Amino acid sequence: MKQGPYKAHLEEINQRMAATPGPIPHHRAAFRKGYSWSGLPHKEQLQIWNHVWHNNNNWRTQLQAFFYLESIMKDPEQLKAIWDLIVYWQDNSSDWAMNDSLSKIYTKALEVLPVKVYSQLKKWNKDADLWKRRQSVVSLLYYHSTKKTYLPFEKITALVTPLLADKEYYVQKGVGWTMRELYGVYPQEALAYFKTHIKDISAIAFTIAIEKLDKAGKEELKELRKRKG
Repeated sequence: MKQGPYKAHLEEINQRMAATPGPIPHHRAAFRKGYSWSGLPHKEQLQIWNHVWHNNNNWRTQLQAFFYLESIMKDPEQLKAIWDLIVYWQDNSSDWAMNDSLSKIYTKALEVLPVKVYSQLKKWNKDADLWKRRQSVVSLLYYHSTKKTYLPFEKITALVTPLLADKEYYVQKGVGWTMRELYGVYPQEALAYFKTHIKDISAIAFTIAIEKLDKAGKEELKELRKRKG
């Protein structure tokens, strides 16, 4: 671990985490108490948290860094300012929980920097790293109810379609999640897309994708899947 000038900061976080057992709300409350550097300008705080994210494999400590991003993500100007740094947080995301935590931030960045962030998602869509491929679709919508604006349907499916045949379980979970949220935003177009690709959608993704359909809609797609299978 590279501690350097941030050794004291890491020790402060780790000490607090050692004294904070229990579920995630306890860890969120621990963050809200503030740290010795919480009064610094955001630019300086971000450098500290950036170091913490990249130089600590303790998920509890990493989670504190995520909470910092979460605390400023409602400020469009802050999101624009930090994107060029936090895009690299994905490089140190190797499990679904941390990956999806970043999705919550990245999907908001997509709203304020649509061209720049979408360009990055396109690169991740073809990456050898399964977590980057997962991120390339989950960040498109995350939970659509948390967003104010959405990309056009075609730009979303342009990243979903290449991953329909992906062999990785967690990528397929992400594909299904994104298709489910897509139905929440573009129901008619999504339903047509489901039917067009009914043979291509994996069993893992299909189960998640149809969660929000009514009973009749689910049965229709299941029957179509059987006939086309």
